[in-house]
Amino acid sequence: MPPGQSCGPMFDAMSPPDLTNELGLSPVPEVGTVRLSDKDLQRADGCARIMLRGSESGTRIEDIFERSPIRVMFPRTGHRAVEEAVLINTAGGVAGGDRLELCVTALPGASIAVTSQAAEKVYRALNEPARVATRLKARESARLAWLPQETIVFNWARLHRTTEIELFRGAELLALEWLVLGRAAHGEVVIGGNITDSWRVKRDGRLTWADNFRITDEIFPHLHRKALLSDRHAIATLLYFGPHLDKRLEFLREIIPSLGCNCAATLVSGLIVVRFAAKESSDLKPALRSFLEQFGPEIGSGPFRVPKMWSC
Repeated sequence: MPPGQSCGPMFDAMSPPDLTNELGLSPVPEVGTVRLSDKDLQRADGCARIMLRGSESGTRIEDIFERSPIRVMFPRTGHRAVEEAVLINTAGGVAGGDRLELCVTALPGASIAVTSQAAEKVYRALNEPARVATRLKARESARLAWLPQETIVFNWARLHRTTEIELFRGAELLALEWLVLGRAAHGEVVIGGNITDSWRVKRDGRLTWADNFRITDEIFPHLHRKALLSDRHAIATLLYFGPHLDKRLEFLREIIPSLGCNCAATLVSGLIVVRFAAKESSDLKPALRSFLEQFGPEIGSGPFRVPKMWSC
């Protein structure tokens, strides 16, 4: 290089705005200038529909449909017929704005237990609720057990869950849903959020039972009151429809003291309704397991037992 001359830069420095324009990217808004919504984020829209029918060789799959992130599996032991269906949420949880729809139809002669692979987790939402709709239909002579694992609700989660059931004369059904407010083992305390959990039961096309459970931001600070949850953070509702209701209600009331949690059962509109409440899920799950272990044999053979997935 001749004396007196300097070397120019090998690369031109580019400022962040110039770099953004060069790459064709949209500029990132400054913090505080944009208020994100759950609608602005990627959300799940999953669905699963199962239809089963009885046959000479046992229950067989009549029709099935699934849309991501919901998958349906039918674990079998040897050459035995279909006995249990397992629902899997491949998204790993539920967030605000998600929509999940689950439909199970048990046609005449079918006998099936439907459960979930693991506890469902409902995470914090920005402003939109996660919507979960479950539709169960039990036709004449069908036996259907809906026994998912618990739904864990995290702080500031928003959940709108509906369970719609259609029953027909001669059918038998056991349906369970349970909620856990936070993970006690991690020291979590849920102080806010929005939960709506509703049931609708129709028998031969006529509405016979409706129930709504709702907690909002304003209610959470008062859940310790005896008139509300009395510091119970794990609750469950279980419905039974079938024959010999009076006899089975009497049996349930006899085993309730052995369950180790707050529990009561009643008969209303041709349904047995059982409520459970415990301080933690570690108390509620053994109570539900004990309930099924005692009530299942009382009903007889069929799907009304502890699902295999509860032990995995």
